[in-house]
Amino acid sequence: MPAAWASPGAPAAAPWANQSWARDFVLLGFAHVPALRPLLAALFLAAFLLALLGNALIALLPGLARALRAPMYLFLRQLALVEICFSLDVAPRLLVTLLRPGRGVSPAGCALQLLLVLSCVTSECFLLTVMAWDRYVAICRPLRYAAVVSPRLCHLLAAACWLAGVPVALVFTIWLFRFPFCGPRDIRHFFCDIAPLLMLVCADTRVFEASVLAATVLVIMVPFCLIAASYTKILTTVLRMPSATGRHKALSTCASHLIVVVLFYGTTGVIHLRPKASYSPESKQVVSLSYTLVTPMLNPLIYSLRNKEVKAALGPLCCGARE
Repeated sequence: MPAAWASPGAPAAAPWANQSWARDFVLLGFAHVPALRPLLAALFLAAFLLALLGNALIALLPGLARALRAPMYLFLRQLALVEICFSLDVAPRLLVTLLRPGRGVSPAGCALQLLLVLSCVTSECFLLTVMAWDRYVAICRPLRYAAVVSPRLCHLLAAACWLAGVPVALVFTIWLFRFPFCGPRDIRHFFCDIAPLLMLVCADTRVFEASVLAATVLVIMVPFCLIAASYTKILTTVLRMPSATGRHKALSTCASHLIVVVLFYGTTGVIHLRPKASYSPESKQVVSLSYTLVTPMLNPLIYSLRNKEVKAALGPLCCGARE
């Protein structure tokens, strides 16, 4: 508002109020290894394309193969779609940062990226929990599986997983971008995340950090505990099975999901449980790569290599492509 229009008794605006959304941020991803940027760009581009291709195949397979229309594969399809969204949100900006260092990111663009990252992380946490519950019912309550895990319930749970991340992401994104950002706007990361953005805030963020920690415990640790409880009951049930073949078959249906859980939670917990932790920005970038780029690339490989139904559905598709 121009000064001439302001009423004489109105309080003066804060000095950062008209500048906070006028200055771009600059992502400094891997600025400590400038000579390796072209090589890293090539590697990350390959990982990005593999993640898109692999997850697109996993997302399309249930519609092409009747054997992959069980609830387990419906949730796997949703997980693949979340990974695609995650990759599209992070990887292109990472490649631009590596190939055109110093290029600015508008505050609106940075806020949108943070919103999508938080939303995808939250949705993936809940999806992995629902997938663990599905395996629990299938192994521990096999006679009631068809009645409990109905198609309608599966679609409702999938929709809830997608929508649950939106309010959490909105609250913390809006809250964070209402703080004043002072001094140079160099973000020592390859995408807009809470921890590196907090380093640029010149205000008291203790309440915000406490709220982030509380939300992280609810969104990451509570689902992880539920997954751990599900697998504890699954393991107990499997060990009671008289047949070695039955035990092997039951465990093989859980192996892929368990590997993905370890990969995802082992990295997100380190980053998000301590927003202003004492880890160096460089180490945070390496850990963040694990769940933003490496895990989306590996998930389709893990599920396709360890799941007989997925391999059986992929076989004719690949053979048809060759012909």
